[in-house]
Amino acid sequence: MSTTARTKRPTIRDVAAKAGVSKSLVSLVFSAPQTVSNYRKELVLKAADELGFSPSFLARSLATETGTFIGILVADLHNPLFAQIVDQVRVALEAEGEYSFMTSAMLLNSQGEQILDSKTVSALIDLRPKSVLVVGSIPDLHRLASLPESVDIVIASAISKDIARATTVRSNDEIGMRLLIEHLVENGHQKISHISVEAGDVSKSRRSAYESVMKEKGLAKFINVEFAKSATEIDGFDAAARLMNSQNPPTAITAFNDLLAIGAQGATDGTVAITGYDNTFLADLRQISLTSVDPGNTEIADKAAQLLLKNDKAERAKTYLMEPKLIVRNSSKSLVRNN
Repeated sequence: MSTTARTKRPTIRDVAAKAGVSKSLVSLVFSAPQTVSNYRKELVLKAADELGFSPSFLARSLATETGTFIGILVADLHNPLFAQIVDQVRVALEAEGEYSFMTSAMLLNSQGEQILDSKTVSALIDLRPKSVLVVGSIPDLHRLASLPESVDIVIASAISKDIARATTVRSNDEIGMRLLIEHLVENGHQKISHISVEAGDVSKSRRSAYESVMKEKGLAKFINVEFAKSATEIDGFDAAARLMNSQNPPTAITAFNDLLAIGAQGATDGTVAITGYDNTFLADLRQISLTSVDPGNTEIADKAAQLLLKNDKAERAKTYLMEPKLIVRNSSKSLVRNN
């Protein structure tokens, strides 16, 4: 037998012949299984499994008007928060027989800055997804507005202002930052600084919430925002180092996310309270033990998956705010004992 014959990929025709059904029925089993009886579905799936057949959902999507898969665009594959949400959503989609295709929407330019990967975004649009999930803040999101009106767009852990029909699921940042500031104030802190990044609506939302709560607590004169180049550990370290080397260093630092906060921990001597936001698995590591806000990651993922599966036009343009919770660990406790 030739190499070509041995490696030939089985086709729908092969599956139909083995199962004793028509090609159109095989196609229905993989594109609209709910329309096929359990008996005939099992016949086809058994034949497909024995042949090692795997349907090309991308090819089918290109051949149809409505699309056959759900596209997932991730802002930052380095951020464990986004990985957690994507994994949970994909498991939920898989359980319902839905195909998903995930890719990063960002890349690094020659200056080491994250920019939109416009070619990848364009390729996803050309593949005709039936709906799209965006996880995290992505610049120039308005490009997705070129998708057909039938395509639902769900934004998770980000704020959407560019696409009117998009449904947003995210943390209530005002409540989350309030929990952090109140926790620090209750433990004797007044000089509370904040590390943020300039880009992204979520960072702006949390920064605004920090300033608002500080004013409300009578701490307006201590408001101090230090901007990091990006929301990564190394830039969190640099930002915290600048704060600690200033004439009036803080006794506590809140950070836009966990990665910045973990970097900030390395720039302090352990006497400064550090808090993050997102409650990623890194925050719970014993060596890090970072006080953080759980934005409702599980609830965000569950709601995003529900919206993608429901495909209800009545849900468009809505915003769902998940209730955050404060998770207190050693990074903020240690300073309390030293004050």
